Amino acid sequence: MKQFTIEEINEVLKGTIVGSITTKITAPEQLEVANETEISFIGNKKYEKFWATSKACVAVVNEDISIEPGENRAFIKVKNADLAMSQILTLFAPPPPVFKTNIHPTASIDETAQIGDGAKIGANCYVGPNVKIGENSILYPNVTVLDECTIGKNTTIWSGAVVRERCHIGNDCIIHPNATIGADGFGFRPDPEKGLVKIPQIGNVIIGNNVEIGANTCVDRGKFSSTVLGNGCKIDNLVQIGHNSKLGMFCIMAGNSGLAGSVTLGNGVIIGGSASIKDHTTIGDGAIIGAGSGVTGDVEAGKTLLGYPAIDAKDALRQWAILKRMVNESKK
Repeated sequence: MKQFTIEEINEVLKGTIVGSITTKITAPEQLEVANETEISFIGNKKYEKFWATSKACVAVVNEDISIEPGENRAFIKVKNADLAMSQILTLFAPPPPVFKTNIHPTASIDETAQIGDGAKIGANCYVGPNVKIGENSILYPNVTVLDECTIGKNTTIWSGAVVRERCHIGNDCIIHPNATIGADGFGFRPDPEKGLVKIPQIGNVIIGNNVEIGANTCVDRGKFSSTVLGNGCKIDNLVQIGHNSKLGMFCIMAGNSGLAGSVTLGNGVIIGGSASIKDHTTIGDGAIIGAGSGVTGDVEAGKTLLGYPAIDAKDALRQWAILKRMVNESKK
């Protein structure tokens, strides 16, 4: 079990220690359930009230904390407690699953595939013709990478994920279990004789560097060219990204949200959980789409939208307040 003194932890955080403890810290935990050997976090003033009843011996706090740690307890003051929390979680993280050999004997790897130095390929993986896998990348058991794909350096693909033919994934990416990269886009046209005729999807998917794709998420291949995810995008579980969509850098999509075909997101766009974006819609840089919203038209950069159909957040809140007042008055 990992254990650290408060001084050892602060060597990583580069904060300021207030108070004193001699206890070795065994784990991070949330305030309400932490025990006497655990470290916790206060990232917002509204949580200060929980410190008095918490058993945690140490808390990482923002510099504007308005309470004292108390006897035999301590704070580590930092500029951003949330970012510091990520450093501590990394410090205490258990090791990943172990590979006894870099290439498992049950993995099926085509003779034309190129495997970089230090790459690891688990049991029952399939790596197709002309695939290129970069240095130190990891394919956990039962991953499929089909023909002519490229996987960059230091990328991790978890069990059950499928990367279909001709798709490209950059460096330092994480693809979580059962994600599908490059399935056919949803394209059909009515035909009086045959019913619905499938439209071939002959494009691919291009994923930049430092992108994370959640479990059971689907990123569809383009009909003509590419579906593109820019550097630093973070996609939650159970997300649908339709064919020929283009995401700029550092976009966030929360769980159960979805983009129809040919949606364009600027840089830094945030899509809340269960939000839906109509096809051929453009959402400008830094825009925020609230959870459960339905976007039916283009969105200007920096705007925040709520509701279904989605409108400016301030207008939506006014409408909801008026409706609530009308309902309450009708009950009198």
